[in-house]
Formats: sequence, C-alpha cells, structure tokens
Amino acid sequence: MDYQTIEFELRDNGIGILTLNRPDVLNAISFQMEEELHSLFDSLMTNLNCRVIILRGKGRAFCAGTDLQEGLHLNTKKVPDGYEKYYVLNTPEPLKKKLYHQWRISQIYVKMRKISQPIIAMVHGAAVGGGFGFAMASDIRIATEDVKFINGSINLGLTGADVGGSYFLPRLIGMSRASEILYTGREVRSKEAEEIGLVLKIVNKDDLMASALEIANELLTKSPLGLRMTKQAINLTMDSPSLETILQLENTSIVLSFCSKDMNEGSAAFMQKRKPNYPLK
Repeated sequence: MDYQTIEFELRDNGIGILTLNRPDVLNAISFQMEEELHSLFDSLMTNLNCRVIILRGKGRAFCAGTDLQEGLHLNTKKVPDGYEKYYVLNTPEPLKKKLYHQWRISQIYVKMRKISQPIIAMVHGAAVGGGFGFAMASDIRIATEDVKFINGSINLGLTGADVGGSYFLPRLIGMSRASEILYTGREVRSKEAEEIGLVLKIVNKDDLMASALEIANELLTKSPLGLRMTKQAINLTMDSPSLETILQLENTSIVLSFCSKDMNEGSAAFMQKRKPNYPLK
C-alpha cells in the first residue's frame, strides 16, 4: 500500500515494521493517519505472512496524540477543502462529527488487539493521549530513558478516559496506580514506568530497535498457530468472568494446537535440542 503518514515494511522472516511517519508534528494522529492505520490493520487480520509487528515513531517522539489543529475541523459546520473524503466530517452538526470521529479512532485500538500478531512497541520521547493508547494496546513495550507517558485528554478539560486508557491501564499496572495517572494527567517517566510494569525494560535509544528485534526473533521461534492462539487467549482472559471459562478456552486451544504439524516440529526440535523450523504460516 502507498501510505503517506505511516510506513510498513514486511520482512521475509515475518516481522512487520510499522512506523508512524509524521515526524514534523511529533507523529500526531491526523485523519489520514487514522484511515491508513485502519487499512493496514484490516489487511493484517488475514495476513498470515506477518507474524510479529514492531511499532515505532519516526523522529523525536513516539506519538503526540491527536492532531489538535485538525481537530478544530470537528467544530465547524463546513467541510474544509481537501477533507471531503473523511466521512466523519460530512455532517453539519459538530456534536455528531465529534462522536463519529471518536467512534472511528477508538476502533484502531480494538483492531490492535484483534489482529493475531503480537505488537512490540518501541517508545521514545513523548507518548501522549492517543500515542499513550498505542503503547497500552500493544503486547510488549520497551522504552528509552527520555520517554514520557502522558494521559493528555484530562489536561485539556476532557475526561481522562480516552481511547481505551481506562480499560488498558488498570489491567497493566493495577487500579490504584492507574486511577492516579488517569486523574492527574501527570508524566510517567522511564524509571517509574519500568518499576510499575508499564514497560518491559528501558534501553538506550541506539539499542531500541535491536532490543525489539531480539524479542521479535524469539517469538519467531514459536509455533505460528500457537502464538496467534495465545494472543487470543490473553485478550479473552482480560474480560473473563471466571477461571473455568478460560480453562475451557485453553483446553480447546491446546487440543487444536496438538493436532497441528507445528506441534510435531516443536516436539522434534525439543528432543533433538535444536531450534524448531516452523513454516511462516
């Protein structure tokens, strides 16, 4: 696809590199970026050649959140020139524009969880608002020493519950810590982020990609089917009403994966003390 606000490179080994590509505005989320992310994640739903995704931001920051300058268009009755293609703007009532836009952007975070590929977020500089949301919706987060996580909307006179933050953050770091961060909108810097489990580890900026690739390459040594089913199980566990419900899912997953040829290769590799040679799909 010919994207302009993002870049996507799918390597031969199955690692996809997704780059937010608006460095001049700290990768702020524009209407076009929203639509390009929707297009990419829709394609990844059925792309078995891509097994792991690394998400990063180009330039000085990971992502500064929603583009506030473009957001002003949601307050106008007329569709600005050049914006006719964005359906959320094609209504004269500002309230509906805001609501339709919120519905549209929030579905990006749903799709990040629905796709079968684990997402490793490389976070540097600022991760604000929707950018914080990108990090939280990822499966694994590694960050640099200059990182700043900020729940931006509460600082703009809005609610602190935005783009899944009130869902993800309590599950990542616990209710008490999450509540304080969501209520105050204060910065969470690298040392604290690592201590509370918001990120897996802190690395030097020059080592960020190497660290992400190390994790991604480790995931490539696992069964493609097993990895996809594990992400599915994690997603369902986050909302499960009981242990018994999840055990039923896990039991089914184990039996299904047991019937896959991936299991034959994995078992043979384990017994022969070698790395498994799974097919890309």
